[in-house]
Amino acid sequence: MQPKNFDDIQFSSVHRRIMLWGSGGPFLDGYVLVLIGVALEQLTPLLSLDSEWIGLLGAATLAGLFIGTSLFGYICDQVGRRKMFLIDIVAIGVISVATMFVSTPLQLLLMRFLIGIVIGADYPIATSMITEFSNTKQRAFAVGFIAAMWYVGATCANLVGYALYDVQDGWRWMLGSAVIPCVVILIGRFDLPESPLWLIRKGRIKECNQMMTKLFGQPVIFEAEAPQKTRFIQLFNKRHFSFVLFTAIIWTCQVIPMFAIYTFGPQIVGLLGWDQGKSAALGNVVISLFFMLGCIPAMYWLNKMGRRPLLIGSFALMTIALAILGLFSNLGICLVIIMFAVYAFFSGGPGILQWLYPNELFPTDIRASAVGVIMSISRIGTIFSTWALPTFISEYGINNVMLMGAGVSLLGLVVSVLFAPETKGLTLAQTSVMEMGRKKK
Repeated sequence: MQPKNFDDIQFSSVHRRIMLWGSGGPFLDGYVLVLIGVALEQLTPLLSLDSEWIGLLGAATLAGLFIGTSLFGYICDQVGRRKMFLIDIVAIGVISVATMFVSTPLQLLLMRFLIGIVIGADYPIATSMITEFSNTKQRAFAVGFIAAMWYVGATCANLVGYALYDVQDGWRWMLGSAVIPCVVILIGRFDLPESPLWLIRKGRIKECNQMMTKLFGQPVIFEAEAPQKTRFIQLFNKRHFSFVLFTAIIWTCQVIPMFAIYTFGPQIVGLLGWDQGKSAALGNVVISLFFMLGCIPAMYWLNKMGRRPLLIGSFALMTIALAILGLFSNLGICLVIIMFAVYAFFSGGPGILQWLYPNELFPTDIRASAVGVIMSISRIGTIFSTWALPTFISEYGINNVMLMGAGVSLLGLVVSVLFAPETKGLTLAQTSVMEMGRKKK
């Protein structure tokens, strides 16, 4: 039977299954992270939480993500994608159920930290698996689907929170409800294959050939990747570390304002003019929908206009939207929602590129490790900002906090103009050896 180049394989049911179930971890991250913002509306008086406790609880999951991504990205490069794919979903479900029975702020803090660790473990696994099963044309769409599923999870969380807002002990059902998607995702992932590029990189070429023939009905030829051991120290050589820093900065600049909006969304939109309480939670649902919708055109724009111009243009519009919210008081709720919607919609491009760039720019043997380290670095800023946000709002006011967010987004714009590479149309073998500043000719 005549072998076929991997880049020539048509998008099939195999790709759809890997893309769908692989994005389960980002879905759960969005779901779990956002639900705490709504649940805190009930938990604050119940557990007598002050602004410091609220900040700690908002940051706890991000602190767990910091550990989970950096540790399990390396483990994933060592033991494979598939095995870790299953273990972490089981752990997320167990911790979600345990969270329903907390009775003190410290217990809740511990549960949020632990669930952050196991959700963080899924990110490098999922993005590496999906990237390594995607050809050059499919890659932006497939990784974009991961980013979109984060927003789908966040939107579902806002809807669940809104539905349970007035239910007695609704917070328990909110935080425990994550077990339902965990069960569905576990069933979907159970028979997924191992990554072919990971098998090749580990010298298991015969196993890879047998698997690809079984999946696609014919042998598949990959661009040559010599067997290579995973060495974590490679991330810190001159070539790789420059991309680590670049991607970590744009990731940080994208997620600091975004996590603030999601984690404390009802409080923020309430302070900017929307009614407090359940109505503010509804406002957060509207904003969340725009975050989700922004990923859809971005998935196509990445291949049409390219990575670099989309990143620069998106950061520019996001900066303008947050600056308007900060500079002008009493805009009226319609303009407030419009500015948040502009920010949310155009965050789709950077939201996808924060996953796409690290998966394109690093070779297979350290791809998951790179995603883990970069995501961990980005979480340093988000941990601090989420912890400090309630205090900043009370001391400096919501408008000044919006200006701080605009400043963070402006930094992302400047770094993108100076350093963003163009990887459109390049294979993984080509992107993983390009140098900082080199653009596709």
